[in-house]
Amino acid sequence: MGSREDIVAAAAKVMREQGYAHATTKAIAQAAGYSEALLYKHFKDKTEIFMSVLTERLPALGTTLDELMKTAAETPLATNLTRLARITLSFYLESFPIAVSLFSSRELLATHRERVTNRQAGPDVPLARVTEYLGEETRLGRIREDADLEAAASLLLGACFQYAFLVSFEDRDPAEEELDTWAERLATTLARTL
Repeated sequence: MGSREDIVAAAAKVMREQGYAHATTKAIAQAAGYSEALLYKHFKDKTEIFMSVLTERLPALGTTLDELMKTAAETPLATNLTRLARITLSFYLESFPIAVSLFSSRELLATHRERVTNRQAGPDVPLARVTEYLGEETRLGRIREDADLEAAASLLLGACFQYAFLVSFEDRDPAEEELDTWAERLATTLARTL
């Protein structure tokens, strides 16, 4: 691994253990075995490191949505929704412990909100992307024309987020089978309503 990859890996570990708010660039650099100066050669600020952790070290929600947009017609709707729910569960389970500390301070949240909004990478992006994917399923005739796609996307994402919250609160590591079963139940229920 190169220094950039080492820094992102170390940041993911430090942010999982300490949360975003308490993961200083000094602690990240130290965990990676590099100087803070080298960290700043690769990243503008902690927000950029955080965004790299989300896109490079966590389950690939964006990549899955890209694939579903291209291959939706090849697989039944319920199967696509199950895949989407499963990756979303994994993404939220991995990111929740990191991101929750953003809410520990209004100032920290405001600063972070401004930075991710400027990068067009805020938490509204998954909602827009899932809504777009459901639009493709509608175009294929597999979802009713009158279905409220944004509400359906919110239900899927919200259910996955709630699950991640509960698991994090309970401080437990769910088995893969449990995640698979929950994703399938959620997808089946949603597919029936669409």
